[in-house]
Amino acid sequence: MDPGQVTGGRVLLDALPQATLLLDERGQVVHVNDAARLFLGVMGEDLVGKPFAETLFDGSGRGAFRDVLSVVGLGGSWSGELEVTPYHGVRQRAMFAVRPVRSGKRVTGALVLVTNALTAGASEDSTQALLSERLTRLARVTSELVLADSMETVTKIVVEHMADAAGATVASLSLLVDADTLALVGFRGGREGLESRWATYSVHDDTPAGDAVREGRMVVLNGNEEISARYPDLERAAEGDRSIACLPLRLGDRVLGVASMSYPGRHQVSPAELEFLSVMADTCAQAIERVRITAEAADRSDKIRFLADSSVELSSSLDYETTLRKVARLAVPWFADWCAISLDQDGELRTLAVAHVDPEKIAMAEELQRRYPADPDDEQGAYQVLRTGRSQLVPEVTDEMLAAAVPDPDQLRLLRELNLRSAMTVPLKVQDRVLGVITWVAGDGGRRFGVEDLAFGEDLAHRAALAIDTAQLHSELSEVATRLQRAILPAELPVLPGWETAASYLQAGHSDAGGDFYDITPLSDGRLAVFVGDVMGRGVTAAAAMAQMRAAIRALVAVDPEPGAVLLALDRLFEHYDFHQLVTVVYAVADPANDRIVVANAGHPPPVVRRVDGSVEIVAGEPGLLLGAGGGERSPITVRFGRGDLFLGYTDGLVERRDEDIEAGVQRLAEACGVAEASDLFAWLADVVLAVRDVRRDDDVAVLALRRDRDLPG
Repeated sequence: MDPGQVTGGRVLLDALPQATLLLDERGQVVHVNDAARLFLGVMGEDLVGKPFAETLFDGSGRGAFRDVLSVVGLGGSWSGELEVTPYHGVRQRAMFAVRPVRSGKRVTGALVLVTNALTAGASEDSTQALLSERLTRLARVTSELVLADSMETVTKIVVEHMADAAGATVASLSLLVDADTLALVGFRGGREGLESRWATYSVHDDTPAGDAVREGRMVVLNGNEEISARYPDLERAAEGDRSIACLPLRLGDRVLGVASMSYPGRHQVSPAELEFLSVMADTCAQAIERVRITAEAADRSDKIRFLADSSVELSSSLDYETTLRKVARLAVPWFADWCAISLDQDGELRTLAVAHVDPEKIAMAEELQRRYPADPDDEQGAYQVLRTGRSQLVPEVTDEMLAAAVPDPDQLRLLRELNLRSAMTVPLKVQDRVLGVITWVAGDGGRRFGVEDLAFGEDLAHRAALAIDTAQLHSELSEVATRLQRAILPAELPVLPGWETAASYLQAGHSDAGGDFYDITPLSDGRLAVFVGDVMGRGVTAAAAMAQMRAAIRALVAVDPEPGAVLLALDRLFEHYDFHQLVTVVYAVADPANDRIVVANAGHPPPVVRRVDGSVEIVAGEPGLLLGAGGGERSPITVRFGRGDLFLGYTDGLVERRDEDIEAGVQRLAEACGVAEASDLFAWLADVVLAVRDVRRDDDVAVLALRRDRDLPG
């Protein structure tokens, strides 16, 4: 640590009323302020130069604090409660806040602030401040998850940002690869070798993560004694006393995986933190599903584009050797790390094109084929495919497989340097005649070929790629968007005492998914948050944006459900992140205790309220600007909402008609709401939609109805 930095820091530390110590990068005490001397019951000079973990902690506590320092050494911060033993010998709980000290970009030490957790007053304020800070950071992480666009980003957010926000020093993310197996996709901290030992594990093992996935519930364990009592054989994540929280990643009735947090010491997770962690886990599951489906859509889109590009290349020249080389290069690196195309010439395969993601390895691949040509009599590989006309797929190429199949050490060395991890060889066919083979190999890129990849390779290889029905592939792409939309929209509305709910979603005649969304969220004080929105556009982009918006609103409701606050936070979301879609939304909070509903509108068609006496009110007011159009001031409207009253939110596809102002459509809706028989809410909603919707309109319709029950208190 720089001497000037230490000297300047001492002056500031001595002025602090809170017990504060400065540590160097080895964890040794550099300076102790007066408040810390008083708390520790020792002269400061007796501590300087000593490891702080050895000074204040017993055996298990030392390991916990060393774990904290390892996180700080990587540039992270940590806040939490640990058990300490000051020099006067009285063991007690203390609140810690540990922050890195930097010189430029390098971490040169740590700043440690300590508060006696048993002291009233200031320590209570410190505890509340710590909780408030942690909840704020957790809310920020939830917003990050809403906008995550790749599995790598989701993983980083979970094992780094979520862990830091929650105060965990060890974190992992595991996803289900089949009904019985979890695969570790992200890990931070912990003992050496832990990541490799838990690369895959069974959900049926006696582990907190396995229980969280099987039972679909959060598993929280406070301290080693509690962990050992429940899981006596569980491997510890790090030194010292630990606490664990395992969060199942749920999407509807499915569990996608588990996020696990390991805390130093005995970490009592507050109810507010548990609620936030639950919201974060659900948001994480939505992000993972969105990324998966979007990646699948992107892969299909890439295949469509590849088929189009290769078709152009295959029809652009009579020099087929040059053309095949271009086709091989098109496949690398998006589909494979290595592609080789060979044609049959008098019973011998002649390689015409080789492409590799690493240009230096092309020469290595050519050397391999030149020095070790394939045996025509082999029952595996290119010649077997040439003879039979049947493809071969090896999803996973292991080092054991290579060593068993290749006795020559030089050939084995070349194969290992090429890093073969997955391969498939398919025939080039014209009717029943086999012209050659195409081989694709995946390695450094991490792709593993499957059945769908093989089908795609066969289409291209036997030139049927020229005749592939692009419309069918586009239809598959649209189905992906529809799956995403259906996965995010509520499968069914919640059953809420004192309320009736009904919803309808009608897709237009086209095959693309739209961006209409809706939801109902009960609040802890008996109120209900209701919203209906519409993302401009169609297809995967609109469906993915819809998923992001619905998840964002649910996350913001958990922070502050007031209509004005939610729309303002959404405006800020658009300002700070690269969110291109325009979005309209109407958001309302029904308050049965005060017989009212508060409505805020961002460019959306006005909702209507049908009174119990049959009269109808259009909650028009000032709609305000669309989300993504620059923000602006929006004034929520408060209207009466008594027992038996009914609230209806909808998207513009319900009321818009060609050559007609939308106001006329809204008025027509209000009239239909008053005329339709409302004894049964579902039947009433169906009658209203049937009376108002223009079936000739090429637009989706989302409608959400909420009614206070006249027979129940509320």
